Amino acid sequence: MEGFIEIFTSVWEEGFLGIGITEIIISLLIFIAGAISRAFFVNRVLNWLEKLTEHTDSEVDDLLLESLKKPLGYIPMTVALYFIAVYLPLSGMADIFATNLVKAMIAFTIFSALSNSIAPIFQAFTSSALLTKSMTMWLERAARIIIWIIGLGIILDIFGIQIGPLVAGLGLFSVAVALGAQDLFKNLISGLLIIGENRFQPGDRIEVPGSLHGMVEDIGFRSTLIRMFDTSPMLVPNKDLSDVKVINHGNMKYRRISWSLNLIYSTTQEQLAKICEEITSFITTSEEFINNPDQESFARTEELASSSIDVRLLCYTDPVGLTDFSKIKQNLIFEVIKIVRNNGSEFAYPSTSVYVENTDPLNVADYSTEGLQEKGISHQAAPDKGDD
Repeated sequence: MEGFIEIFTSVWEEGFLGIGITEIIISLLIFIAGAISRAFFVNRVLNWLEKLTEHTDSEVDDLLLESLKKPLGYIPMTVALYFIAVYLPLSGMADIFATNLVKAMIAFTIFSALSNSIAPIFQAFTSSALLTKSMTMWLERAARIIIWIIGLGIILDIFGIQIGPLVAGLGLFSVAVALGAQDLFKNLISGLLIIGENRFQPGDRIEVPGSLHGMVEDIGFRSTLIRMFDTSPMLVPNKDLSDVKVINHGNMKYRRISWSLNLIYSTTQEQLAKICEEITSFITTSEEFINNPDQESFARTEELASSSIDVRLLCYTDPVGLTDFSKIKQNLIFEVIKIVRNNGSEFAYPSTSVYVENTDPLNVADYSTEGLQEKGISHQAAPDKGDD
């Protein structure tokens, strides 16, 4: 029994890599205490910072505090790791590794806070109209990448990894990648051109005639996400949007209505003039339509077509959505129908008149039922088709 107690005591004291089980248990308790105090520390610090910024009207400071919530949670864990490294009887490489680990956690916390602060800072530029939405998004992503590249370099340097040879190796690797990923760089450059030329922004409705029509949701480094009107997403390479004609409906000043009204030929000049006058009066006085200083709204007789007298109707509305635009068009259709019919006219439809010239007059009796039977021609009564 004494031998077993000696073995148990030896295992308890030596533990793992010369660290006793007592030290391991206490280290675990320190780590758990750091995890428990994390929520308390974050709430206390955030409440203190919120009191400092509660009198400001800007939303940037509120977003900044929210973005710092996660990095602040790393501080108690870093402090706990520091106490564990100090408490444990480490020596040699283990002591160096523990010290470097604490330094790396401090660097990670700092750069995590910087990375999370990027979004609120750039949002201030967006709200002040200094940068467009897509340009802000690209600069935000680029800033995050740069921050984490610098942070990774510092962390690697803490652990004694030489960055110089690694950068040189990455340079040779990037040349090989550039040769095999030409499309990637084409899309990247095309994305920069799209943003630089301000061709469209997230939220704009764009159309490539004969190809796509939808809402821009995101302009990425390689492709642009377009949400089609059936709600399905479409990822389009940036180079395919920079080399084609793109109609940006999001930048339209007005929505145009241009219709050709086909009226019957029995409409008199007085009726036409009255119809055009009343339609023009409606579209110029209604609040649903607006005045385009570059083009007058009107309703005028345009053409004597093959089967109708055509009246051209032209007017403009605000650049509203499809639902509101369809309501405006419906109200206009109802008003046009009422005006046309109140003035004694009607809408025409495509028709063709056929005239048969009779050069050999025959006796009407020849076309009677008896006459047709004598000629050997069968006869069947045609159905009544009204005025046709």
